[in-house]
Amino acid sequence: MKVEYYKEFSSVYQRDLEFKVFGHAGKPCIAFPSQDGRFFDYENRGIIDSMSWYIEQGKIQVFCVESMDQESFSATYKSGYDRIRAQEAYYEYIIKDIVPRIYEINTYGNGGGVASGIMTFGVSLGAYHAVNFFTRRPDIFDAVLALSGVYDSYFFINGYTDDLMFLNSPVESLKNMSYDHPYVNMYKNSRIVICVGQGNWEEECLKSTREMDTQLHRLGIPAWCDYWGYDKPHDWPSWLEQVPYFLYHILD
Repeated sequence: MKVEYYKEFSSVYQRDLEFKVFGHAGKPCIAFPSQDGRFFDYENRGIIDSMSWYIEQGKIQVFCVESMDQESFSATYKSGYDRIRAQEAYYEYIIKDIVPRIYEINTYGNGGGVASGIMTFGVSLGAYHAVNFFTRRPDIFDAVLALSGVYDSYFFINGYTDDLMFLNSPVESLKNMSYDHPYVNMYKNSRIVICVGQGNWEEECLKSTREMDTQLHRLGIPAWCDYWGYDKPHDWPSWLEQVPYFLYHILD
């Protein structure tokens, strides 16, 4: 498996940030770590190994990025105003700094062919990021695999509301989206998989997944919202089983 490490200057954060790329070609996929995670967590936790066949076959190229949760959702010492603006800075970092690099690296690996879209992936809070980027920019992201997430910024920053909170809350955005919104057709032409277990520590994720399921169904978007058993907790063994199962369907 081809593995490349990068440490590059961020125009948004004005400092060097790291990311790692697994694979030589295929569908570009940006992998958001779980809460407060690092760019190497999916490698260390076995997630990359669970994707290895697809990576080695050139079906997917995985870009593991840093999280900035400790500056946003996890920074409970900050005001809601400052936390949601830190989240928006992360959005700007991914769109302005990471996405162009993904296209450059992936295009080179695919022999000059430009990818039609980027897939997003994440578990836990990483699942929130995966869905948030997908719903905000379906012109860039055309597939999502989200496992055990809560898709509502108000859950993370309780008691504060403004336009950025709404913009970063996929559930609320979909609730208020009209049937003729131009994004709806983009979503319909994408591959959407949102999964949750029903075991320990999945209660809020299960509730939020059901809300996403309802709103996607209301808009006629053919998403796959899958509910695994009571033996599947909010933990790595569940995700290690789910990742290769869903990649088979997303990348076929």
